[in-house]
Amino acid sequence: MNRTALSAVAALAFAAGATAFAPALTAQGAPQVPGVKDPSRMTAGTYAADPNHSLIGWEVSHFGFNDYFGIFGDVAGTLTIDPANPNTAKVDVTIPVANVTTASKALTDHLLRAGKDGGKPDFFGPAPAAARFVSTAVKVDAKDATKAAITGDLTLNGVTKPITFEAEFTGAGNNPFNKKATIGFEAETSIKRSDLGVNYGIPFVSDEVELDISVAFEKQ
Repeated sequence: MNRTALSAVAALAFAAGATAFAPALTAQGAPQVPGVKDPSRMTAGTYAADPNHSLIGWEVSHFGFNDYFGIFGDVAGTLTIDPANPNTAKVDVTIPVANVTTASKALTDHLLRAGKDGGKPDFFGPAPAAARFVSTAVKVDAKDATKAAITGDLTLNGVTKPITFEAEFTGAGNNPFNKKATIGFEAETSIKRSDLGVNYGIPFVSDEVELDISVAFEKQ
C-alpha cells in the first residue's frame, strides 16, 4: 500500500473522532499543524502507540491482475527512545490480527473463518493470536537522521521470523486534544507469508506481502 492511501485513511479516522479545538497560529495568523518533521522536538522517554491513529496496511497481488490491500488497526505497544542516542531505541508492538479490515465483507470473513470440517483455516481462523514485532537492532541512516533500519522478530500465526523495516520519522509535537507529546513514524517492508505458515492460494494470491506502517506514539 502506498503512503498516500494510508495517509488518507488516517485522515478520515482523525476526522471521524475529532472535536473542535483552537489551533496554534503562525505569525501570519495561519493555522499551524502541531506535528513538525523536526527531530529536535523529540524528547527521551517511553511512548505508547495511539491505537486510534496507528495502522498497518498489507498488500498482495490478486491473480496477477492487480493489488489488493487491507488494514490492521488497534495497534498497541511501546517505543523507548533517546534522541541523543537513537540507535538504542526499542520497539515492541502488538497487532490484533482478529481486527483485520478489507473492502469486502466476504473476504474479511474468509480471512477469519474456521477451517472446513475441523481442518486448518485458509488464513488466520476465527480466533487468531495477535501478531507481535520486537526490535533487536536500530541503525540510523548516516546521511539522513530521520531514517533508520529497524530489525527485529515478527511473530505471526505461531511462527517467528526476523525482518527489517525501513522506517522514517514523520513528525513531533503536542497532541492538541490530550496535550501529550507525540511522535510519528512510517515504515515499510515485505515478507513471504509462506514463511509464517499462511500458504492458501499461492501463487494466485501472491506469497509476497508488502507491509506499510503508520504509527503515532504518545509519551507516557
